[in-house]
Amino acid sequence: MRRKLVAGNWKMHGSRAANAQLLAGLKEAGPWNADVAVCVPFPYIAETALALTGTAIAYGAQDCSAHEQGAYTGEVSSAMLADVGCRYAIVGHSERRAYHAESDQLVADKAKAALAHGVTPIVCVGETRAEREAGQTEAVVKRQLAAVIHTLGHCCGEMVVAYEPVWAIGTGLTATPAEAQAVHAVLRAQMQAATDRASAMRILYGGSVKADNAAQLFGQPDIDGGLIGGASLKVADFAAICLAAAH
Repeated sequence: MRRKLVAGNWKMHGSRAANAQLLAGLKEAGPWNADVAVCVPFPYIAETALALTGTAIAYGAQDCSAHEQGAYTGEVSSAMLADVGCRYAIVGHSERRAYHAESDQLVADKAKAALAHGVTPIVCVGETRAEREAGQTEAVVKRQLAAVIHTLGHCCGEMVVAYEPVWAIGTGLTATPAEAQAVHAVLRAQMQAATDRASAMRILYGGSVKADNAAQLFGQPDIDGGLIGGASLKVADFAAICLAAAH
């Protein structure tokens, strides 16, 4: 059995006071029989690390540079993330792909940079509403994942994959458990063709996961947890999702 992973993506939310309250609440609510992480804005990583000292909750970043170091103003390297103890880095989130024109290859290069420094990339793939309605879901996610598989080579089994249908992010719409499972099964099969670690890899679902639908989603055979957006900012909601993963 794969141990479930629930990763909170705070996106561009938070303040020192709000973060302290949220992390204190999570520490009090846990621990859970699942892996739990929070991916926080860059300025708050150090304080998050301090707040989570001695707990089982991991922390990570929401992006990383594809470059090692150099004249890349505003970028943060995976070496820096590793230096401050980040376990995870989200790469290829649909918002990065859409608003910052990140290509499949750039996402793959970021994943490679993360792994090179022992940071586990959470590689996001997913289709838009138009792509789903055109029957292109499978082609889109396989194309996005293929770029990463090709770039990582034999190391591809070390990443976490997150399927996030773009049409379900922040919209209140959610793929049904059956719809989500169907795409997860496609991704699992694609990984099985690339690595003998596919059966142990975790594939998360991200897209309006809430306390009331988490258990059904996580009960699917190829859904190994969630990448949680808005609900990760509320202690009660996030804790309930972690509890659902633990069961």
